[in-house]
Amino acid sequence: MSRRGWVLFIAMSVIWGVPYLLIKVADGGVAVPVLVLARVGIAAALLLPFAVRQLPVLRPRWRWLLAFALVEIIVPWLFLSEAERTLSSSMTGLLIASVPIIVVVLAWLTGGPERRNTERLSAVRWIGLLAGLGGVALLIGPTAAGGDALSVAEVMVVAVCYATGPLIASRKLDDLPPLPMTAVCLAFAAVVYSPLAALTWPSSVPSWEVLASLAGLAVVCTAVAFVLFFRLINEVGPARSTVITYINPAVAVTLGVSVLGEPFTLATACAFALILGGSVLATRRGSPVRPAEPVRPAEPVPGPAPEPGLERA
Repeated sequence: MSRRGWVLFIAMSVIWGVPYLLIKVADGGVAVPVLVLARVGIAAALLLPFAVRQLPVLRPRWRWLLAFALVEIIVPWLFLSEAERTLSSSMTGLLIASVPIIVVVLAWLTGGPERRNTERLSAVRWIGLLAGLGGVALLIGPTAAGGDALSVAEVMVVAVCYATGPLIASRKLDDLPPLPMTAVCLAFAAVVYSPLAALTWPSSVPSWEVLASLAGLAVVCTAVAFVLFFRLINEVGPARSTVITYINPAVAVTLGVSVLGEPFTLATACAFALILGGSVLATRRGSPVRPAEPVRPAEPVPGPAPEPGLERA
């Protein structure tokens, strides 16, 4: 990757490792629709003033913008916030680490430019897929047996959504300016969640920890993060952009263990290693195909010298 790509990659890896902690804290003070509305509403209010002049450019792609908002914001943020009422933030972050593996599968099923890379080194990629799925199974088994199967299923839906969003952005929205695109998607999500939040609005002002978490989610993890994420997709492509989930779970686990006192078991460590290693193998680029050597024409056989006056015939 270019230097700019690396800077965006590192920034997004850290920024999107933090929301799991903030969601866990905010879940303790407000209902899920209120949490999501605060996140998307504040972020949209921050970005829309800077994007107003560019909004007409988005009109021809409004259907794909709604689809992107649906799979990247509206559905996953509801399920993610709901799941973290039961699951630990570190567990949630580790399950989301399966996103690059799902991207490979979706690219294979749907075709497109990403499929050409999937077809190369297929044996290595399939080993990565199986290893990553084994890590997910190692995490899901005890958790589902403990009665949290629904929460695990919600997180896996989130992972599928997060894998679908970059494919839509790359194939249908890649030539649109990222700032107005982000602002419109967030504003649409805010409209969807407003009536639900009104029905579950808290009767008293939440604690300062909850308010600070909501502000961090809205400003840093949403408004700033989405602008950077679109730039990352344009810089390195959809498959590599989702590789930020290599570092996201490490940040999520570190914060969950150190700040919230969540447990870190041997099974968790093994599952993380399998998911991380599997994602690396599954998203490896194939070796470029060496072009065949061109066939050189036979050397002409020298003939008798032309008679004078026939050179230009």
